[in-house]
Amino acid sequence: MSAAEVRRQLIGQKEYTDDELPSRQTINTKLRELDYYPKSVVKSKPKKKIPETDAIFEQLAEVNSDADGAPDTLRLSIDAKAQVKIGPFSRGGKNRVTVEASDHDFKPKATVVPFGIFLPLLNELSLYFTTSRITSDFIVDVLEMWWKSVRERFSHIKTLVINADNGPENHSRRTQFINRLVEFAYEYQINIQLAYYPPYHSKYNPVERCWGVLENHWNGDVLDEIDTALNFAKTMTWKGKHPVVKLLTQTYETGVKLTAEEMQALETRIERLPGLEKWFVNIPWSAEAVWDV
Repeated sequence: MSAAEVRRQLIGQKEYTDDELPSRQTINTKLRELDYYPKSVVKSKPKKKIPETDAIFEQLAEVNSDADGAPDTLRLSIDAKAQVKIGPFSRGGKNRVTVEASDHDFKPKATVVPFGIFLPLLNELSLYFTTSRITSDFIVDVLEMWWKSVRERFSHIKTLVINADNGPENHSRRTQFINRLVEFAYEYQINIQLAYYPPYHSKYNPVERCWGVLENHWNGDVLDEIDTALNFAKTMTWKGKHPVVKLLTQTYETGVKLTAEEMQALETRIERLPGLEKWFVNIPWSAEAVWDV
């Protein structure tokens, strides 16, 4: 909890007025005098590599750099966080005031999974919580919901470059995921480029940096209701900005997939980068391809 957050909660929960409280800097000084120092979440160095790892990173650097430098291209980073149990459970975090939790993790009231869409150049984060399982249909529904909400602002954008982990529901061989993205590209007349990070290196996906901030923000408290989790997500900040937060309660069917014949036909509408076919996929809405190989 930052000094600014302590100040906000004193006003919101304890009904102090702004004039009654010392400045954020003074509160920060007092907290440090009491030995309260915020700690960052640290991830360990990846220890595994596949033969293509270096080549994937080289291509990622080129694709991401080109995307960030092109005025008609927008790069976004997507990922789902681990399932969050809703109930009176300890999350192992720390708080400057005493927070009591159940001594055993009984059956949760509910579970939610946060899914993030992050714009690295703009430092904009959107969080979509689902009470269902993460599926290909959920991911593309969220992408579509997000694009509808920002499309007018990005009317000049002709290509979306999507950084992602090659996870089970969004990898480039997941037939329903590719099928839905092809439909997305054609419906909105926009090119889509998938640029995946290699296995065991998900920490480099830009949206991953946001999850640590969310964990630090809510871990010292009890997420006893879904609304509690959503409110914490709404009040977290990344680079001084609050995320857009939405809850989706639709139940998604798992195991949806195309037949081999259907996928074979779909492959004619996409392009895979030679040598790194699993990791870099272009989905053009027109007949023209954009890979320069």
